[in-house]
Amino acid sequence: MVISGGDIKRLREVTGAGVMECKVVLKEVGGDFDKAVALVHERGLAKAEKKQSRTAGAGLVHSYIHNERVGVLLDIRAETDFVVRGELFRTLAHEVAMQIAAMGPENVSALLVQPFIKDESKTIEQLIKSVVARVGENIKVERFARYEL
Repeated sequence: MVISGGDIKRLREVTGAGVMECKVVLKEVGGDFDKAVALVHERGLAKAEKKQSRTAGAGLVHSYIHNERVGVLLDIRAETDFVVRGELFRTLAHEVAMQIAAMGPENVSALLVQPFIKDESKTIEQLIKSVVARVGENIKVERFARYEL
């Protein structure tokens, strides 16, 4: 079966996987795009599990204020500054801070098991793992503070 460059590009845009991984996966599933997306996500989550033991030493403090009544300071970490400065990581930090503002979890453990406010079919932990699979580094919510008037 011949896999077109357009199919590889489209799969890569949807999943964030590498070019060669997309090509291999598309061949494995006979060109079925939906099966390829599912397989890349399955393999990506397996990669995320392997990365959990790695040290996340670089990070940032993200602030979020909602309606001037709820404020959140979030300490979120990755392995390198390169990933921390990336748009994907910064978007994740913002999403997690909004979650904390909206749901008021007691601690990091409680936060990770909460359903994501923008997509209740996945938890915050699954959201983080999906980003880990795309950036290839461990990501950890270190701590947070939430203030409300």
